[in-house]
Amino acid sequence: MEERPVVVLGGGISKFAAERRDGTIRDWMVEAVQEAVQDAGVEIEEIEHATTSYFSDHFDKQLKQGAIFHDSIGMCPKPNVRVEGGGGTGGLALRNAYAYLKAGLCDSMIVYGAENMGRHVPSDVSQQFIAMASDTDWEYLVGGFYIAYYAVMIQEHMRRYGTTEEQMAMVSVKNHRNALHNPKAHGPMKITVEDVMKSPMIAAPYKRLDCSLLSDGAACLILSTEEWAKKHAKSWQAKPHIYFAGTGCGTDFMRMGDRPRPNPGICHFRGKQVASQQAYAMAGIKNPLKEIDVAEIHDAYSGVEIQSYEDLGFCKHGEGGRLLEEGVFDLGGELPCNTSGGLIGFGHPVGATGVAQGVEIMLQLRGEAGPGRQVKGARRGLMDSHGGTGTFVAVNIFERRD
Repeated sequence: MEERPVVVLGGGISKFAAERRDGTIRDWMVEAVQEAVQDAGVEIEEIEHATTSYFSDHFDKQLKQGAIFHDSIGMCPKPNVRVEGGGGTGGLALRNAYAYLKAGLCDSMIVYGAENMGRHVPSDVSQQFIAMASDTDWEYLVGGFYIAYYAVMIQEHMRRYGTTEEQMAMVSVKNHRNALHNPKAHGPMKITVEDVMKSPMIAAPYKRLDCSLLSDGAACLILSTEEWAKKHAKSWQAKPHIYFAGTGCGTDFMRMGDRPRPNPGICHFRGKQVASQQAYAMAGIKNPLKEIDVAEIHDAYSGVEIQSYEDLGFCKHGEGGRLLEEGVFDLGGELPCNTSGGLIGFGHPVGATGVAQGVEIMLQLRGEAGPGRQVKGARRGLMDSHGGTGTFVAVNIFERRD
């Protein structure tokens, strides 16, 4: 897979917030793109292709938003495609860009994602919009909401393995704490397990502080072939070289009742297992816990992060909670996860989320994540993006080579 190697040249992220009133979603997108272009040391006019990542046409009351973004950053009349896959949208967009570059359809690609989730609609209506990403013929009609689906999944994990609410609370504490060191984060907080346990119950066992944040925000990454980077990007001469080393994609049945039982059952993300194994094979990884230095995990809810440790192969099924308690996934642990704060602490503007994960991994591998969250000596990083209840999953791996 080394023919036409793909590299990561630069990234940018707007401020994530509950409800940004300084401009529109287009302004936040331009904010992220300008930061990425400056970071990469390229001219926007030189970039050949774009991939747009956004989830919903409803939040901003705008169809075909990708064309407006493309226009706003000065990319017309160059090609652009939109990618959408629920919460996995950003990770899938990065995978799409990788494929285009590998296939020779272009030599440079800008990937930008954004979501406006706080401006126009209250949170209860937002949840209804998000629920429309479930099966509207079967699930949505009976009042299905994603927190309820995830609650069912983690209840089964608790029954099968003994995972506890306190362990889930530890995920929230860790990720909010990591966000304290991220100046772009929506939800930096110093909280305790007791704070999480006392927060209002939403769908048992998930409480308010177990949940990710509906955020406004945008993110951008610039990718290219190695040869294009040598000719066009100042970052190639000035910064550590970051390569796109592996990618994988998996899916699962929308309706959990259709998923194979007892194995893997409804408490595991089968698509995540498939996606990670594809990415590991491409990147030459045999033991992910030992060979990955930092990871951004799709922590839509605190228990999802614990389930993901297991389905990404960081540990055996049922061991995620125990290893979390032991500090394996903390900053300073064997495999720090969600150094940015994750969806729980950093925020979850859906179309931007997976792209922002990529920016965090790029910064970590360059050694530029900053005081308080930099993983010392990080050489290889993973980002895990998933939509629905694991119905779409993308796993992407970057690595530093110098």
